Amino acid sequence: RANYVCHHHLERATADGRLPSREDARHLTRIVAFSRASENGDRSMLADVPESATIWPLVTSTRDNCLGADCAFHSDCFVLKARKAALEADVVVVNHHLFFADVMLRDEGLAELLPACNTLILDEAHQLPDTATLFFGEQLSAGQLAELARDAEVAARTGAREVTALPDAASGIGPAIRKLRLALGETPGKIAQRVAADRDGVGDALDELTATLDRLAAELALFAERSEEIANCARRAAEAAAQLARWRAGLMEPADSGATAPANDAAAPGVPWIRWVDVTQAGWQLHASPLSVADVFGKRVAESGRAWIFTSATLAVGRDFSLYQRELGLADAATGCWESPFDYASQALLYVPPDLPQPNSREHTEAVVAAALPVLAASDGRAFLLFTTLRALGVARELLTEAFARDGRDWPLLVQGEGSRSELLARFRELGNAILLGSASFREGVDVPGAALSVVIIDKLPFAPPDDPLLAARLEHLRAEGGNPFFDYQLPQAVIALKQGAGRLIRTETDRGVLMICDPRLTDKPYGKRIWRSLPPMRRTPELADVEAF
Repeated sequence: RANYVCHHHLERATADGRLPSREDARHLTRIVAFSRASENGDRSMLADVPESATIWPLVTSTRDNCLGADCAFHSDCFVLKARKAALEADVVVVNHHLFFADVMLRDEGLAELLPACNTLILDEAHQLPDTATLFFGEQLSAGQLAELARDAEVAARTGAREVTALPDAASGIGPAIRKLRLALGETPGKIAQRVAADRDGVGDALDELTATLDRLAAELALFAERSEEIANCARRAAEAAAQLARWRAGLMEPADSGATAPANDAAAPGVPWIRWVDVTQAGWQLHASPLSVADVFGKRVAESGRAWIFTSATLAVGRDFSLYQRELGLADAATGCWESPFDYASQALLYVPPDLPQPNSREHTEAVVAAALPVLAASDGRAFLLFTTLRALGVARELLTEAFARDGRDWPLLVQGEGSRSELLARFRELGNAILLGSASFREGVDVPGAALSVVIIDKLPFAPPDDPLLAARLEHLRAEGGNPFFDYQLPQAVIALKQGAGRLIRTETDRGVLMICDPRLTDKPYGKRIWRSLPPMRRTPELADVEAF
């Protein structure tokens, strides 16, 4: 929904006049003109307003704040027009999130988003286990509650102006959100529920958030009949309060228990649920997720009566699909593996520099940059440098900037975060000799054919961080069932992620390039052979001279 201008919220923002900044006021004028002239309301077609502009949440809708059939603009809704076009089409292309949103709405007995179909083709299907876990779980975020508070204040001003208790109740949400963020600590990251709850002030902050949310839900319920907007906010506040209560209920369970699922449990009975907090720079998300979606997803596939095709360059590890089939409950699926049309032996070279320090050492990133510089000189830029952490990316940026100044290099340096991914990629293609520093988001879904990308440098084998609460719970569950967490889960997942990064290099039959992996474990550890055998069949070398000759 957020990709389309919403007539109702646009009219409300225009009438309300309370905008975050003067810049937003200028943007609003452009969006009003655009909404009148546009046939589809797709905000990506309005290049004059930046993707990150703070006006967008005020003029688009979410599933939470859409008024549905009660909206005065229902017949002109851009989202409904897009859905109508989809219902009349023979082939519909959507992303994974919209597909799962449709699955969840059907489960709840609500209107479907997508048309019925005979065949589903799920491309980039290696992403499905994580996306399914997100959708079959629950999330409550600081942003979601802040949006609720803002909508409740606006609804009160327009539908119950004389009721001062409503905006007062809504205004208490912001301080409660900030209090919890401060109590969670300065460092962003994922924290298991019990670990987070043990931090000073977190319990009090959760109590305050619960009290303010309950108060807002109660006040909104008293005046819900005044307008559709107040009724909508009342429903959202009640749902958010219930979600927060369900999340906190996990703290009442025995420490070794994870088996209590939320009341709206979408997963199979008996499947443990994991709860954690994702702390970001400015906010937080409370998560509750089933440990496995295999039963619930496999059941939907089996009962759908459709043909399902799962396709990706990275579903198998050494032609073995068992990990993927276990994750999604697809034990009986037919599998097939086909070789690439590319001649990797002549088109590509795999370079693993010798004598690099261990990847967890302080000096590793410095050594990666030092090893990369002569390769960049040989390729005249034209490279991706992909890092497993944003900290390493920041260090590399400083080191490369210093080295370019010292050596008189004028290669353009593009850095993740300094523009949207699409902007950075467009500039990278146009410049022809740029160096792009990125993290996991540039490992997949990125296509730069031709000479502009001739080197892909990966700093470490992309093992998931072991302190991820959901990963830790999965590994412990696997260990309890007699499996080997490293070889049965962590290693195959790292191979899949590495193959995605390596796949950025050769995109056509005429591309040529060097894949440089700066992790000594690839050659030093017994499992290293399993990793490089899963990569495309490139010629391998530890010699810089071979890279320069190539």
